[in-house]
Order: sequence, then structure tokens, then C-alpha cells
Amino acid sequence: MKTRLYNARILTMAGEKASDQPIFEGEVWVDGDRIVYAGAGKTDGAAGAVSPAFDREIDCGGNLLMPGFKDAHTHSAMTFLRSHADDLPLQDWLNNQVFPYEARLTPDDIRELTKLAILEYLTTGVTSVMEMYLTPESIAEACNDLGMRCVQVGSCNNFSQSAADVERWYKELNGVSDLTSFEIGFHAEYTCSTELMEQFADMARRYQAPVFTHCEETSAETEGCIGRYGKTPIAYLADMGMFDYGGAGYHLVWTNEEDRAIMRDKGIGVVTNPASNAKLASGIAPISAYLAAGIPVAIGTDGPASNNCLDMFREMFLVTALAKLRDQDASAVPAYDVLRMATYQGAHIMCIPDADCIAAGKLADLVLIDLDQPNMQPLHNIAANVVYAGSKSNVKMTMIAGKVLYDRFDGTERYHVGADPEEIYATCAELTRRLTA
Repeated sequence: MKTRLYNARILTMAGEKASDQPIFEGEVWVDGDRIVYAGAGKTDGAAGAVSPAFDREIDCGGNLLMPGFKDAHTHSAMTFLRSHADDLPLQDWLNNQVFPYEARLTPDDIRELTKLAILEYLTTGVTSVMEMYLTPESIAEACNDLGMRCVQVGSCNNFSQSAADVERWYKELNGVSDLTSFEIGFHAEYTCSTELMEQFADMARRYQAPVFTHCEETSAETEGCIGRYGKTPIAYLADMGMFDYGGAGYHLVWTNEEDRAIMRDKGIGVVTNPASNAKLASGIAPISAYLAAGIPVAIGTDGPASNNCLDMFREMFLVTALAKLRDQDASAVPAYDVLRMATYQGAHIMCIPDADCIAAGKLADLVLIDLDQPNMQPLHNIAANVVYAGSKSNVKMTMIAGKVLYDRFDGTERYHVGADPEEIYATCAELTRRLTA
């Protein structure tokens, strides 16, 4: 399908700084799942080009067209535990209110619960997620069925999955779909034996692949690793060879200068999850220190059981607001840097570089931001408006792989995912009643 998106303000996110690629008025052409043109408005014959015949033309109404947001860490099927067990410390919450209920899940349950999360992602402009959960085959089915781009990572620990499972998924789930892929990962240092983690380090070396894991989320986790091995989790895993081909840590709240030097040298990225970390009182990640060290940072929501909201606008605001509070510096982590984390950097950490920006040849994963609302006016600085004032109510359209999957073009919310949202709600409500009984 060929689609023309015209009369748009375009923020490509290709520039490292806002001044490198300022917002301009123009249009984007999409052919299949790819962008074939992004630039000034064209007519037949302009600059020697002939406009193709389009199957659909969308008037963006002067609103902001930008790359879709990348939710770089989530556990989608935990929708069934949303608001089930709040206001608890992390380990109590995890061991007493999460693991026992997760043990009841079937692959079919996880597929349906993931679909509920996908609907929510679309309303907040998320066009790809980095998923870490229990049954990768059924999660891939849900994402392919509804059209969500998804990069999965293994969540193996001493109690579920195995290194052999993760290697099998790595071989079987890559190259099957243009929308879904799989990377090597495990749950965390504190839930895995040394022998198990050594299997993942060996796997990374054999496939020359990055590795992803929860890491240094709480002070107790970091101190526990030092007590066991005399090293922080980052240092311990790096010495094992876990990150010889890069990767990323989820959370990374409690790193020190030595950790950050290792991360810079090994190419280890950060996926910060500010809402989850704040709600569970885990701490505030040192984002300014990561940026100063040249360490790439992406943003994740974490799962809907700990967050409880899969809303990238809230995450973006918290990234900058909490960094300013932590540093006692109102200039820390400016808005454009946060947008770059949520788009360009997220794509690279998630191993989908073709989704990083708006340019010819890139994937047509786009979000249209409604500027014609009170919270977006006046237009002094549109990028700052998105980060500091934006909300999911400003999402006018979400496109993935060249397909409009969600829109509010006439003010009415519509999903185009091949499934009835009301049926998904009903199915998940019944599953939740059974699972939490």
C-alpha cells in the first residue's frame, strides 16, 4: 500500500541535537512498510520527481509527524496484575504477589493478555516494544496478529526457562516475521546461578550477540552481588564475558563510576524505567552521568503490574524531571535528549536501527501528535511541549510498518488491528478472574 502523509510538521529525530534537524513543514511517502520520501511538499515534476499514485492520502493538518516511541523494556502480559498488589517493596511484591500468580499462566493466557497491552501501546504512540516474558511463541503470535513490532529477550532464571530454551528461541524466532525478533537475555544476576549465567556468556560469544538483563535495579541487589562475588553486577557479568558483544541493562539505578566505565567500554546501553523505579522506591537512575559518559539511554515502561501504566509520555516527563531532582540542576537532561532516548536510541538498543528516524529507506513506524489542543499551545518549542506537556490524548495516529493501527482523525478512537477491542477486554477480564482467584 502506498500512503502519502502531507501538510505535516516533521521531526525526523535524525539529528543528535535539535538544531541538527529542525522541525520542517512537508510530507512523508510510504510504500509498503518503508518510507520512500521525507521532505518538502511535492507536486508532479517538482525537482524532476513524479509523485506516485497513492492508495491513501492523509492530511496531517499541520500536526507533528515523528518516529514512533520505542518501549525498550516491558512485560506486556502482566496486564492481569495491574493494580493487583500496589504499595509494596520490590522483593515482597515480586516473590509474594507476582511469581505465585505467574505460575498459573498458560501460553494462551499470555497471548491474550499481551493483546490488551498492545492496544494500550498504540494509544500512547508506541510502535515497538522490547518484551521480556515467559512464552515467546505465543507473544510473537499476539504481536503478529495485531501488527505490533516486538523484539523479545529471554527471561530465564533458576526457576523457569533454560539456556537451551533461549538458544532455541534465538534460532527459531528470528527471520520468521518482519515484525518480531528475538535476542539473548536472562532475568537477573540475583535469580540465576553462576553456572546458568556462564551458559549465556558462552552463547553470546558463539553467536557474537548482545545480551539483555535486569541489572542493578535496587541497592539490595547491588550489595547482594558484592557480598556474593566481591563485585557489582555490571563488573561481575562483564568479567564473565557476558557483554563482549554489547547489550543493555534494564533499570541500572545503582551503578558507580567503575560500572559506567565498563559500560562505556563494552557498549552496554541503559534502559531506564522511571515510573516503575519510583513506584517501587528502587531509586533514581543517574541519567546525567550516563549521558556525560557517552552511554546510550533508552526508555521503558516496565510491566503494567509495577508501573501500572504503559504510557511513554509519563515516562519521558519522569526521565527529565527526576534527573533534574537527583542532580539538583534544572538544566539536566533537556527535552530533545529525552525524545531521542524514546525514539532513536531506543531503536538502536532494541536492535532495530531501521526504525530510528524519519528518512527514505527507514521503516514506516510513525506517530502523529495532535498540536491543536490546549496543552500543545503556544508552539514556542514543539519538542519541549511533547516531553513536558504531552499526553496520550495528543496521539492522533499510530502507524506500524506502513499500516495505520490506531487513529483519532475525527475525534473518535479507532483501532485497525483485526480484532474487536471489546472482545479483548472481556477475554482478559475473565482470564484475570481465574488467574487471581
